Amino acid sequence: MTNSIKNKDAAGDYSVKPPAQARNELTAPVIELTIPADYAGLRLDQALAKLLPDWSRSRLQTWIGEDRVTLDGVKTSVKQKVWGNEHIRITPQDSAAESAYTAEAISLTIVYEDEALIVVNKPAGLVTHPGNGNWQGTLLNALLYHAPQLENVPRAGIVHRLDKDTSGLLVVAKTLEAQTNLVRQLQQRTVKRDYLALVLGEITQAGSVDAPVGRHPVHRTKMAVIRTGKPAVTHYQVLENFSGCTLLQCSLETGRTHQIRVHMHSIGHPLAGDPVYGGHPKHIKQAIGQLLADFPRQALHAQKLALTHPQTKQLLAWEADVPADMDSLLHTVRQYSQPDVSAFP
Repeated sequence: MTNSIKNKDAAGDYSVKPPAQARNELTAPVIELTIPADYAGLRLDQALAKLLPDWSRSRLQTWIGEDRVTLDGVKTSVKQKVWGNEHIRITPQDSAAESAYTAEAISLTIVYEDEALIVVNKPAGLVTHPGNGNWQGTLLNALLYHAPQLENVPRAGIVHRLDKDTSGLLVVAKTLEAQTNLVRQLQQRTVKRDYLALVLGEITQAGSVDAPVGRHPVHRTKMAVIRTGKPAVTHYQVLENFSGCTLLQCSLETGRTHQIRVHMHSIGHPLAGDPVYGGHPKHIKQAIGQLLADFPRQALHAQKLALTHPQTKQLLAWEADVPADMDSLLHTVRQYSQPDVSAFP
C-alpha cells in the first residue's frame, strides 16, 4: 500500500517531507502538495526547493527530468512556471537510490582544484556514479564529502565518466555555470583526453576507428559497434611494441560508453585483462600470454586531460602517472619481450 503525504490546507506547513522512518523503507512514499498562491511566478524547481528542503534542488530537478513529478496530473519541466494552487504529485526514487546521494569519507587523489573545477585521479575499482548494484562507495559519494556544495550541482558536478576498472583523470564542475561550459566543450569535442591502453596483438602504425557505438542487440549489458549506434571516433598511436601486445595512446573525439574497449575489440585488438571485451592472446609466448590474461582489469588509464577553464578561458592540461598495477605489468612485459630473456626474472 502506498503512503501519501498531502497538505490539504494551502495556508499550512509547506515544508512537506516524509517521516525519517519512511525514507528507509523499500519504496519511498508518494508526495502530494499544493503550490501556495504567494509562489506565483516561480519556476517549478524553485518552488519545490522551498517546499521540500529535505531534498536538494538538484535532486528535485533530476526527478522532474525523470518524469517523477506531475503538475495538475501532467508531466512537466524544470522551467515550468507555477501560479499558485496547482496540485503537485511526486514519486521519489526508492531508498537505495536515495542513499546514493549521501556524502561518504572516501579518499580522493585531487590533482587540481579551484572555485570552478576539481580534477581527480580516479583509482581502478572506484565506480564513478551510483547505479544498479553500486549505490554507495562511488566517486560521487566521495565528492559530496569533499565538497558539500556539490549537492547543488546535478550529478555532483560529474560531466564525464570512467569505467569502474579504468584509472586516471576525470574533471568535475563545482558550479552549474562550470558544468554547462564543460558539457558544451565535450559536445564540441574540444576537451582533449588521452589514454594509455595495452592491447593484444601487434600494431605497427597509427590509425583511427570511426564506427558508431551502441547497446549490444543481444547482450544488453555490453556495448558494440552497430549501425544504429551513436557516432564514435578513437585515434590511436603506437607507443611501444612488445611480444604479442602493443602499448597505445588512444585519443577520444567522442565519449561513448566503453568506447576504447569496444573500438579496439572491433579491430581485433582487445585490451589486455578486459573481462567483457577481451580475447585470448594468439601467437604469443605462453608465459606472457598468461600474464596478460591474468591482469585483473582492462589495462586502460586516462593519462592526459586538457580543457579550457570555464572562467578564465585559459587552456589547462594535466597528466597522471601510470598506476602501480599497470606499471608493473608493462615492466614485466617489457623485460620478457627482450630477445635474450627466456624466463621471468
